Amino acid sequence: MKANEQKHTAGLPTARKIRRACSNELYRTVKRMKVWIPKEKIEKAESIYYKKVIPNLIWIYENRSNRKLQADWWEENVSAEIAELWEVDRAALCAAFRDAYGG
Repeated sequence: MKANEQKHTAGLPTARKIRRACSNELYRTVKRMKVWIPKEKIEKAESIYYKKVIPNLIWIYENRSNRKLQADWWEENVSAEIAELWEVDRAALCAAFRDAYGG
């Protein structure tokens, strides 16, 4: 395999990259919802999201180029807990996440 091919076939992301991605995605979602969420609740939501991603990491990695499918997974597996934690409408949360995530 050439060096250029290796660069474009990176392995699984590190735990740090996953945490940062979860944090960034939720930050963008909150911005699009135009609501204020306390820092503690955002951190709790990041923890929930991270804990849901880790067991599904292989599937998420295999579908890394299909953002719609990943957004569907997020809506089914993560959104209910975060909507309850943040006390926001789940449909609005999902719409904001899709807009932020690109799915």
